[in-house]
Amino acid sequence: MINVRRPHLLRSWMIIACAIAGFSCNSRADAHFLVLIPNHDVVEEPSQTKLVFDIQFTHPMEQGPIMPMADPVRFFVVHNGRGEDLKSALQPRTLEGQPAYTAQFQLKQPGDHVFAIEPAPYWEKLEKKWIIHYTKVVVNFLGDDGQWERPIGLPVEIQPLTRPYGLWAGNTFRGIVLHDGKPVPFARVEVEYWNQDRRVQPPNGSLVTQVVKTDGQGVFCYTVPWAGWWGFAALIEGEQRPGPDGQPAEVELGGLIWVRAEDPVSVSSAKKAPAP
Repeated sequence: MINVRRPHLLRSWMIIACAIAGFSCNSRADAHFLVLIPNHDVVEEPSQTKLVFDIQFTHPMEQGPIMPMADPVRFFVVHNGRGEDLKSALQPRTLEGQPAYTAQFQLKQPGDHVFAIEPAPYWEKLEKKWIIHYTKVVVNFLGDDGQWERPIGLPVEIQPLTRPYGLWAGNTFRGIVLHDGKPVPFARVEVEYWNQDRRVQPPNGSLVTQVVKTDGQGVFCYTVPWAGWWGFAALIEGEQRPGPDGQPAEVELGGLIWVRAEDPVSVSSAKKAPAP
């Protein structure tokens, strides 16, 4: 029987229980990612211009649980320095009984297209704080690049220093964390793999979410270990706002970017495969 007069033992049992329940309590509470993943990050065929986006709020490595998304504040694309409102393209759907979205977009002009979404604030009951993650992804059409490195004016944003597409597994992704356009030194950046086919089974909770810090100039780097979509979430504290009970509550602001890496072995094997 647990002796409630010895709180250190109680905490130990709680930690063990959390580990048995699913990797760790912190991995469930902390690793919130707004997913904004298109069916292509690079389009080189003029006939394949239709983009379809998977939009949901979840834990990418663990593939759940799905958290409810309210109607997003903004969904837009920036191309050649000009923004286009895409909110009307959002299509509601249900995942595991929770509200989520999808969207479609028809590519027409060559170049880099930066898609971004600003969600409605999400109340995290466990941590008693608001979460607002400004999320973006870059899609290149017909090879005319040059816009991927430019910030698009999100309150919190990752400015890529490495082109965020055309990456091999093993490449290092670098970026600057910006808050109101200024670099954020020593910011926390969480990294997770979009484990859609569940092929990766982390042996412990610390491997669910990777964590890096920016340096004194707001720069971070991370070497992508294998192919697939990877999410980078830069997290900072925002100004407090009232919670559902009317009391002041913390606000977690996030700047997210999704990048995709290719497996050189799989690509080489596919090219060598004989035609059916």
